[in-house]
Amino acid sequence: MRQRKIKRRKKFKRMIMFAKRLITKTMDNDVTGMAAQLAYFFLLSLFPLLIFIATLLPYTPLSQDDLFNMIKDFAPEETFNMIQHTLDEIMEGRSGGLLSFGIIGTIWSASNGMNGLMRSLNRAYNVEEKRPYLIARGLAIILTIAMIFVFLLALLVPVFGKQLGMLVFSNLGFSSQFLQIWGIIRWTLTPIILFFVFLFIYFLAPSIKVKFITAAPGALFASLGWIIVSFGFSYYVSEFANYTSTYGSLGAIIVLMLWFYISAIIIMVGGELNSLIRERK
Repeated sequence: MRQRKIKRRKKFKRMIMFAKRLITKTMDNDVTGMAAQLAYFFLLSLFPLLIFIATLLPYTPLSQDDLFNMIKDFAPEETFNMIQHTLDEIMEGRSGGLLSFGIIGTIWSASNGMNGLMRSLNRAYNVEEKRPYLIARGLAIILTIAMIFVFLLALLVPVFGKQLGMLVFSNLGFSSQFLQIWGIIRWTLTPIILFFVFLFIYFLAPSIKVKFITAAPGALFASLGWIIVSFGFSYYVSEFANYTSTYGSLGAIIVLMLWFYISAIIIMVGGELNSLIRERK
């Protein structure tokens, strides 16, 4: 019994030491300062990214309302209204020409955020960018395109998951109770998809060889942390904070920047967590 208590104390002390080391590492790498830079790049990338996704929607079973509904699930209300209004203005009068002629410029602009994230993760691992500029930028574009299609998949699953489950499971002869379980499962697929997005970003983005096993803890932390913080921040803004009274018409932009800033901190702390685990191993 005494040995068990000693082991628990040692394990608890190791966890405390690990947490202290993680906090020290995030402070040494100026995570909050880098997160402010990332928030700026995310803001520059947001509308090019949404424009490209919106121009792809006519080629999918999805509508623009489906896109807005998913953003609404995570974004604060003021931010969502601003994004919806701005995107409607941008998309009004646009045609498929954007997809055919402006695709390179749109993707290049949208990849700015991913490019900034790659530099931030390099700092977390204390390495310089060793890849040539074109290769690093090409990787940022590839990760951005992959994120777009994963985002579309995350839209498709909740919207059409019920029809898919009824079609498959009714033909296989499963009961209605199993269909109810499938209804719960399909809503948990979005966090799972988000986990794999972060996993591949943490695996491919740094200019250093990273194993999947060491990238998984940061991906789990970032996916769960981002969802929890997004819901919490959205609730705080809607119930307590009133940025419009302080900043006027800029209130929605301020809320959007704060959301990006907090999201960037979560993502960067996930990278710091992975680098610390790699160092310990």
